[in-house]
Amino acid sequence: MGLLDAILGKGSGLEAGAPAPDFALEDQNGKHVALADFRGRKNVVLYFYPKDDTTGCTKEACTFRDQFEDFREAGAEVIGVSSDSASSHRAFAAKHELPFTLLSDPGGKVRVAFGVPATLGLLPGRVTYVIDKQGVIRHVFNSQMHPTRHVSKALAVLATLG
Repeated sequence: MGLLDAILGKGSGLEAGAPAPDFALEDQNGKHVALADFRGRKNVVLYFYPKDDTTGCTKEACTFRDQFEDFREAGAEVIGVSSDSASSHRAFAAKHELPFTLLSDPGGKVRVAFGVPATLGLLPGRVTYVIDKQGVIRHVFNSQMHPTRHVSKALAVLATLG
């Protein structure tokens, strides 16, 4: 990893082929959701984002929303994760009519478990993981500057999975 990658928060996280760490977090409706809930049933698109209602995060979430049916047709569950509270997620989801799960990761424990790097050492990273039905990470996309590209990359990978 080069200096620029380190500054931009690229690298040092889990890679394709690694097992996804299991976790359970509270969603925007107060329900506990565990990654294991989907094992053997659905592929999961797990995307980490910095903060509710910021420009890039809103663009990313709305792009996932706009292509949500494509994810459903691909047999995948879309789950967004940030350190915002469940009530913040509830307001964000309602405001933008988000049809998927948003999980609250206070303190960033799940973010750390996945090795999501911080951008410039400060801003929580924007990384998307495509996890297959067996719980194995099949693709990782890390880009703070291209939030909408996370959606097209995830859909392309899902097309290759059964």
